[in-house]
Amino acid sequence: MRFYLLTVGILAMMSGFPKMRSWDFEEIPEGKVAPGWIVEATGQDKPTATWQVTNEADAPLAPGVLALTATNHTQRSVFNLCWTRDFSFYEGQIAVFLKAHSGKIDQGGGIIWRVQDRNNYYISRYNPLEKNVSTYYVKDGKRVMLGYSGTLELDDGWHLFKIRHQGGRIRSYVDGKMMLMVNAGDYIPERGGVGLWTKADAATSFDNFTVVHE
Repeated sequence: MRFYLLTVGILAMMSGFPKMRSWDFEEIPEGKVAPGWIVEATGQDKPTATWQVTNEADAPLAPGVLALTATNHTQRSVFNLCWTRDFSFYEGQIAVFLKAHSGKIDQGGGIIWRVQDRNNYYISRYNPLEKNVSTYYVKDGKRVMLGYSGTLELDDGWHLFKIRHQGGRIRSYVDGKMMLMVNAGDYIPERGGVGLWTKADAATSFDNFTVVHE
């Protein structure tokens, strides 16, 4: 709890008290998603994955978390999305705690931003199977890698994942350490929504999703 509040405070101070929005999922009934959040997929129509609020006693701000609890498909190339248009993001910082539970094809997950729709957005993610952080853009449903980090081995618990998009650069951090910096380009030039992402059969929980717009 203290670690989370300190993180939010640092984000605000570094950014000169810009507009900020946070979802801790505590007030959402189990089995639901937050109002205004959309469950979709890139590369697939139906069935989409099951995203829902669940209770996890070890969560950073226990117990409510947003979790992908069932992928409902076996497609390797599908990206599972849960996102919202309720916060319009262009540049700034986004942070979330994540915990990877399972997945034979893929694991972990990450943050999406400047989301125009299910086929157009930026994505940065951590994958315990590949043991790295990668950043991409998705344009017209096609994912293109912008870069990937060196080897990163973490325990099975909760970890703080953060991105900072500013001045043509995207930086990705894990537990406060910058793991990757890439050129953002101009692939998704418009401001857009924000949200969460997993690939294929990756089942992951997320807590304390915080967006700071600069």
